[in-house]
Amino acid sequence: MRAEYPNRLRYGLAFCLCLFTSILSAAEVNVYSARKEGLIKPLLLQFEANTGTKVNLITGNADTLLQRLISEGKNSPADVLITTDVGRLYRAQKAKVLQTIHSETLENSIPEQYRDPQGYWFGLSLRTRPIVYAVDRVTPEQLSTYEALGNPEWKQKICIRSSDNIYNQSLVASLIAHLDEEKTLAWASALVKNFARPPQGGDRDQIKAVAAGQCDIAVVNNYYLGIMLASKDKTEQKAANQVRIFWPNQNDRGVHVNISGGAVTASSKNKDSAIALLEFLASDTAQQWYAETNLEYPIKPGVQPSEILKSWGEFKADTLSLYRLGELNAQAVMIMDHAKWK
Repeated sequence: MRAEYPNRLRYGLAFCLCLFTSILSAAEVNVYSARKEGLIKPLLLQFEANTGTKVNLITGNADTLLQRLISEGKNSPADVLITTDVGRLYRAQKAKVLQTIHSETLENSIPEQYRDPQGYWFGLSLRTRPIVYAVDRVTPEQLSTYEALGNPEWKQKICIRSSDNIYNQSLVASLIAHLDEEKTLAWASALVKNFARPPQGGDRDQIKAVAAGQCDIAVVNNYYLGIMLASKDKTEQKAANQVRIFWPNQNDRGVHVNISGGAVTASSKNKDSAIALLEFLASDTAQQWYAETNLEYPIKPGVQPSEILKSWGEFKADTLSLYRLGELNAQAVMIMDHAKWK
């Protein structure tokens, strides 16, 4: 009888070990991503390979995914939200579909101004919103600041996206933060008078319009130009090579910057895996991939940008805490409306 107990104990331990292994292998994380599958899936597959954690990915329009999270509430299967622009992350935070997390890895990897002070969201890549200009019609000496785009010399020479574009809303929010609402309204009203055409299309369309002579300058996110330069489409390459980047406000606050970022949802059933995924996306490996593939700037200090980004030279970036862009979004939208920015 005595020999039976060690056997039972051995079998019991073996059963527990199998059960524990099964639990580990069953680990998963569900991701809602506003980034296109090709711009996130390879990293998620690498995370799966590194950890054994299965990643289930749903991609979609950023605003649609946020509304889905809100409507699903606590029953949402999502563990992680990945989206573009701090304005959207702020909206998700205020809609109470995110939760705060603490991660020394994330806090050490991501500069303070690019993450929520309470830990609701974290930047994962950095993008700038500079001016691009036609090399055959504009010289860099003619350009200086965002504010100067309201000067009469640029009448009917500027292309830019519509006022419902979150990137432009955040740009205007940054102006409110640095100037004030009254001065920003005056600037936006003057800028609208300088539009070469009614706002239309995306950032690549603005670049193509400059190349086609429809306008002389445009305001765009840097990675759109990078993507066009690296494109296999000869038409896109040709258009991109007809413009150059100018970094505005280099003698004062610096060029406007924003992020793509991630957060753990309030409904997450796999919080530990969700945090581990965000930490992986902030790693050197993932940051280098972002730089080479998405043509965004690495958010983690010390990771090198791609050769295309390096070719544009160094620049001074605005150090404004991006949380302020979310706080001022409603005022920015109101100002753009009053300025008749369509």
